Amino acid sequence: MIDGKMRSVESIVAELPPSSSAGAVVGAGGGGSWLYGWLVECHGLWHNVLMIVPSALFVVYLASQAKRSFSKVSNGRSHVVTALYAILWLVSFFNLAWSSLQAWECSPAKHFLWSVLSLFTTSGMLFLEVSLIAFLLQGNHASGREALTQTFLISALAVGLDMFLKGIYLFGFGIQLFDVSTNGSQWALWVVHKLLLTGVYGLIFFMYRSRWRERLPARPAFQNYISIMFCLNATALLACALAAHGAGFGLWLYNITVISYHAMYLPLLYVTFLADFFQEDDLHLENVYYSEMKDAGFFDVDWE
Repeated sequence: MIDGKMRSVESIVAELPPSSSAGAVVGAGGGGSWLYGWLVECHGLWHNVLMIVPSALFVVYLASQAKRSFSKVSNGRSHVVTALYAILWLVSFFNLAWSSLQAWECSPAKHFLWSVLSLFTTSGMLFLEVSLIAFLLQGNHASGREALTQTFLISALAVGLDMFLKGIYLFGFGIQLFDVSTNGSQWALWVVHKLLLTGVYGLIFFMYRSRWRERLPARPAFQNYISIMFCLNATALLACALAAHGAGFGLWLYNITVISYHAMYLPLLYVTFLADFFQEDDLHLENVYYSEMKDAGFFDVDWE
């Protein structure tokens, strides 16, 4: 009789679906399982760390400098820098959210949310890129409300067209542009996208080394920014072309460029275009003090 009861229990357990026992285990350690899935399962631990940590540190840095920066922006004379700083804050939050929610890419239930978040994040960063390109191409005359209007009009048109095309791919054709592991249909758009950016950065890169360089701002930091962005987009273009032909190395190289872009672009922009503006008053004040002391003969010391 006992054997009969044991066999009946075993038969009931055998008829249970496999997810029942797994669900009990996950339920017991749900917090740890969620954390593990968030950090490790989708792209791996190091991928997520390299995405999240730089983005979070940059937002923390912006917050630590916020009081000082806001006072200088409110009293500043450059409308371009003021608008750029405000957009930088917004895009930094989007980039941090995008970097922290990488697990959504591997969850079919989150594909729509991931696509929307990715679309707004990449479009915000592209808006900054196009704005700075338009700013540089205006040369030494990029100041005032007129320059701001022209810069943002060009950026809005370019980014609006980019979002429209990506929206057709995502929601019209159902192609997952931001999930490169699904299929190869998205690579055609990414090749065109990177080709255009590489061409624009390449044009400015060679302008700095030609007789037209006088039409561009002469600061070395701007030239370094263009050189870095040209190399990054050229590498991304090569990666997209290789991935479109099914090369695994192309997919690996593309992921490296994505990590580099989202981790380093916003700090690069800040250091190149905004850091000097926020320190301008202090440096100017130090130069004034030095000039006054020099004129007063403070450094004319007779050591004999």
